[in-house]
Amino acid sequence: MKPLRLCFAAMVLLMATAMCGLAAKETVQELAARADAARPDDRPGLYIDIAERQLKAADESFRAGKDQDALAAIHDVKTYAEKAHDAALAAHSHLKNTEIALRKMATRLRDIKRSLTYENQGPVQATMDRLENMRTDLLDQMFAKGK
Repeated sequence: MKPLRLCFAAMVLLMATAMCGLAAKETVQELAARADAARPDDRPGLYIDIAERQLKAADESFRAGKDQDALAAIHDVKTYAEKAHDAALAAHSHLKNTEIALRKMATRLRDIKRSLTYENQGPVQATMDRLENMRTDLLDQMFAKGK
């Protein structure tokens, strides 16, 4: 009986690994379409995932000297972070996880900004400020008096 359980557990693990690999290969556009069509409770996490991917892409583009691509990705970070914020507030769920993700992204943006030229710091600072405003809004919602 034990070998059968072990074989079943190995198959489940293999299938889960394969599914994770497929999800990682999903493009930002496909993920955005899936997020738009998802249940309201699932949207904040999907939008955060897109924003984090775009933040990573922006960092890589800045390092490679592709400033225009990086600035476009920074714009996407702000757009999808706003969608995550709005979806979390509308669904009244995932507020804490969204706030934590926004804080981490703002911190990473601060680190990226330190390595940029003066011309590129403005859009990064503006996105950072917007993320902080959204964080504050989520915190206010989570800890509002008279809930």
